[in-house]
Amino acid sequence: MDAQPDSVQEPESAGAGQALDRRAELSEFLRTRRARLKPEDVGLPEFGRHRRVPGLRREELAQLAGVSVAYYTRLEQGNGRNVSAEVLDAIARALRLSNAEHAHLTHLAKPKAHKKKPSTRPQQVRSSLRQLLDSFDSVPAYLVGRRAEILAWNRMAAAVFGDWSQLPQQERNWARMVFLRPEYHDLFVDWEQKAIDIVCQLRYEAGCHPDDQRLSSLVGQLSVKSQEFRRLWATHDVKEKSHGLKQLRHALVGDLSLQFESFRVPDDGEQALVTYHAEPGSPSAEALRLLASWGTDAIRAGTTTPRP
Repeated sequence: MDAQPDSVQEPESAGAGQALDRRAELSEFLRTRRARLKPEDVGLPEFGRHRRVPGLRREELAQLAGVSVAYYTRLEQGNGRNVSAEVLDAIARALRLSNAEHAHLTHLAKPKAHKKKPSTRPQQVRSSLRQLLDSFDSVPAYLVGRRAEILAWNRMAAAVFGDWSQLPQQERNWARMVFLRPEYHDLFVDWEQKAIDIVCQLRYEAGCHPDDQRLSSLVGQLSVKSQEFRRLWATHDVKEKSHGLKQLRHALVGDLSLQFESFRVPDDGEQALVTYHAEPGSPSAEALRLLASWGTDAIRAGTTTPRP
């Protein structure tokens, strides 16, 4: 595995930022979830052809949730004070929220019950986890931390995704790479979906840790530098993705179709082990075998000389 520090220091430049406005986040999240539903989606008659608002009206949503219009209006204006878990559950059902969206709503509306202050200590990677990464001879694998930071990786991950040891430490971040580095536009066949997944995860983390100034700083920097990030961030979509399929277009071995699995580290929920594998006997499996047979230096140089 490429040389990496035992801990990941937070860059000083990422620390300047203000916390996200929780009330504004709650307001916009509820508004955007309501806007995506139509009366016919939830079994309500549509009165009148001309509706002044996209999606459901506040009174329609309040009716579905079994609360007063005034109560729901206060909540959508960002005032979640004293709201009960039962009311949030009813609103979540009315809005057809996913499990991740339901959790996000709860984090925003009842932060005292769910708030966990983000640690300011450098993220530590256990030596046993590094050894585990190194043991995956033909499996690209890495550890990702809070705010999409890449903490550690093995040689196969560098062969597939790029040699992250050549990047400044602050740039070893999935959000920064996908939105700010053109080579990742080329690497991911469905770049849009990869970008959506990253933004949805960052939005979820922002709901869990609204006072995380470093996360706010990252969001602010990406919003300034990337129009695509601004567009996706404005959707207020959230989700957690633990497995799936990624289609890659590798510069040396061509197209790769890889399944990924994500596993939370049991004693550190802010770290996850992500692995990629190909279907046995497939062209992608053969491509991974070829990459495994080439040295990191050869891959970095774009050559195809097998290791002795």
